[in-house]
Amino acid sequence: MKVELTRYRVKEGKTPKVMEWLDFLNNHMEDVLVTLEGEKMFVETIFHEHLNGEEYLYWYSVQGNGGLDVEDSAHWIDKKHLEYWDECIDESFGSVDLTTKVVMIPEKVRASMND
Repeated sequence: MKVELTRYRVKEGKTPKVMEWLDFLNNHMEDVLVTLEGEKMFVETIFHEHLNGEEYLYWYSVQGNGGLDVEDSAHWIDKKHLEYWDECIDESFGSVDLTTKVVMIPEKVRASMND
């Protein structure tokens, strides 16, 4: 199981498109949740922050081993998600993986993730 929190910088001037993207995901949650199964993604959460004049999106995820990469998905929702990604995420910044120090998932929940 992988537990990650990663920060990505948003391209300058893309705030309206980011808001559209997040609304799109929220408004199509039924389809989004279908794609998570193939990725073996148990939890995926996106956070939004403005810090020191920059805008960031953070992805928090809890994922099982051997899941499909979103880039390999043929599902229309993933293709649209990646279009937003390409338009909004500043690839020149790269990404920052925060260091996992403690993972607190009760055994009963972990067991259900392994089923």
